[in-house]
Amino acid sequence: MVASDLDRTLIYSANSMGLAGADNAAPRMVVSEVYDAAPLSFMTRAAEDLLAAIKEQSVFVPVTTRTQAQFSRVRLPGRGRGYAVTTNGAVLLRDGEPDPDWSRHIRRSLKTECAPLREVLDRLTGQAAVPAILRVRTAEDIFAYSIVDRQALPAGYTEELEEWCRARGWTTSLQGRKLYCVPVPVTKEAAVDEVRRRTGAGLLVAAGDSRLDAGILELADIAIRPAHGELHNDAYTRPNLTVTEATGILAGEEILRIAHGIVGQPAEPGRSAGLAPSAV
Repeated sequence: MVASDLDRTLIYSANSMGLAGADNAAPRMVVSEVYDAAPLSFMTRAAEDLLAAIKEQSVFVPVTTRTQAQFSRVRLPGRGRGYAVTTNGAVLLRDGEPDPDWSRHIRRSLKTECAPLREVLDRLTGQAAVPAILRVRTAEDIFAYSIVDRQALPAGYTEELEEWCRARGWTTSLQGRKLYCVPVPVTKEAAVDEVRRRTGAGLLVAAGDSRLDAGILELADIAIRPAHGELHNDAYTRPNLTVTEATGILAGEEILRIAHGIVGQPAEPGRSAGLAPSAV
């Protein structure tokens, strides 16, 4: 089974491609997402071919913090078939439709384990609000994310918010210009683990670049991260982690090349899961 984050792991905006060298040496690319009638996200053509092969050889699960609507714009090989995780794990899609059992599980968990979303929104926008929080949005009435001016955030604000949220069953994560407030039960790794249980998949290969992806990397038998992003800046490491040599969109291709090399290996006698040499 291969589970991977999307943005800045497999697909890249024009601003995040990180291409170096002459323009005529750039890799051939395909459009992976269109927004407002304009191309928004891309992957290399080789990466798309590798992903198509991976889907033929394993259970592939795209995993994203994007909402269902945002994810629906992304066009990957085999789109609309199999499992996908959106909304940071709150929504488990099966053949393009939300899985009702998982949705009920999430609703029960939120009701019994977490303060309501409106309480968190009041904290972000009410009397405790700070000017550095520029805009506050919600994702499918599950979690909140804010666009922030990091330079203007008061000293200690994120630590204080983290402590306040923790006491109410929520977590926080500051990534770039986005500050996430997410209920504790809503994680990518919980949804990925559920897909693994349902499919009976053995070896799990996972990839991601952000702090919200750390959980799926911890869950994985073989973890891959690109040499960019929050986890790279944090010098994140763990056993059986591979860090790409490339950065930007070419790191996305390298991730899929590594994953393809793993899922394409025949199982060794007496072993249900093996480690690729590059992952040790």
